[in-house]
Amino acid sequence: MSISFRHTAGFGKRMEYYLIGKMLMENLDCYTPLVDDHGVDCVIKKADGTFIEIQIKARSAVVNDGDAALFSCIEHELTPNFYFVFYSERLKSMWIMSSEEFLSECVTNKTGKNIGKRSIWFNGNRKNPKTGKKQEYRKEKYDKYLAKDFSRFH
Repeated sequence: MSISFRHTAGFGKRMEYYLIGKMLMENLDCYTPLVDDHGVDCVIKKADGTFIEIQIKARSAVVNDGDAALFSCIEHELTPNFYFVFYSERLKSMWIMSSEEFLSECVTNKTGKNIGKRSIWFNGNRKNPKTGKKQEYRKEKYDKYLAKDFSRFH
């Protein structure tokens, strides 16, 4: 299947607005930077007056088989009050991780053109014993980061 540039270029921004909209519906005070050159898609002011920064990463339903929850080539160093929201459209799943949690779970590329960048793969592929076809599944080791809402930010 051919994916148009228009789809890939706009998908990430549409998902940012979608997820920020859901945060707003949970009465979070969200602010969006006009320029995204620091990897911050949203800033949230918490009830205690402190701020947290959010980076949203999303994968569409039309990515390659097996890549529904693969997030790669992420440049990141430990940052206090920083969180990632990872969303997989195909798996209908969202994971929320702090900067520290992400760094403890991700892998860092040791070679190649993306050396030093980080990746995390929340899903795997396995053969369905009944049909013999490959199917994607969520890796259980990341279930502690699964989120149905944004209560972690309140």
